[in-house]
Amino acid sequence: MSHRQLLNTVDSDQKKKIMENKNVKGKVILIAGGAKNLGGLLSRDFAAKGAKLVIHYNSESTRKDAEQTLADVRALGAEAIVVQGDLTLRSNIIALFDRATEKFGGVDIAINTVGKVLKKPFVDTTEEEYDSMSEINSKVAYFFIQEAGRRLRENGKICTVVTSLLAAYTGLYSTYAGMKAPVEHFTRAASKEFGARGISVTAVAPGPMDTPFFYGQESEDAVIYHKSASALGGLTDIRDIAPLIEFLVTEGWWITGQTIFANGGYTTR
Repeated sequence: MSHRQLLNTVDSDQKKKIMENKNVKGKVILIAGGAKNLGGLLSRDFAAKGAKLVIHYNSESTRKDAEQTLADVRALGAEAIVVQGDLTLRSNIIALFDRATEKFGGVDIAINTVGKVLKKPFVDTTEEEYDSMSEINSKVAYFFIQEAGRRLRENGKICTVVTSLLAAYTGLYSTYAGMKAPVEHFTRAASKEFGARGISVTAVAPGPMDTPFFYGQESEDAVIYHKSASALGGLTDIRDIAPLIEFLVTEGWWITGQTIFANGGYTTR
């Protein structure tokens, strides 16, 4: 084979891969925390594009949101299931992927939006709070990425939601930002290990998002500050984050091992 023929073959293979990655129609997308807020929006967006959805929710308190999201994505013509589970137990992460495989035969894209915020002075944080924040923000992410790496089909995609506080010089969020920080390294390590199978691994770091997830921790004065802190003004809108995640797990497949800060200039680095 001549050099030119070899280049044409490489170009052809690359073009084929790009086209396959652009289209989520028929692909199986598993979203941890996919019932509401950012996860719910992602579920609906992917459903509209023809994906098959595995929508995870944590507990009974989120069941109604999960059922509504399921009804919405089915109304868009998508095949979908909901799966409940406390993902701080590794066995429930395994069971989540098992259920996806039983229903759809495998998983192509795995997205983790699970997280918990605690705003509290360092000296007042209890051991119980520390353990809970560690389990939800760090342990879940680690074993979710691990199981996705084991179970995803070739050329799969993994994306985790972290926080822009990773680039902030601030107090009061020691356990929130502190337990999201390891996920950057998990992302880098996994991307290096899974890359030979064509699997990209990324993280997205939004600024404070205009959802109930944010307001439960903040005073009125703090909300005013956070709204004024971004260069572009205002809180992060989930409608500005969802397209970025959707890009990273489709056309942006060539980006891997990276944490992308998307926050209107709330923090930079």
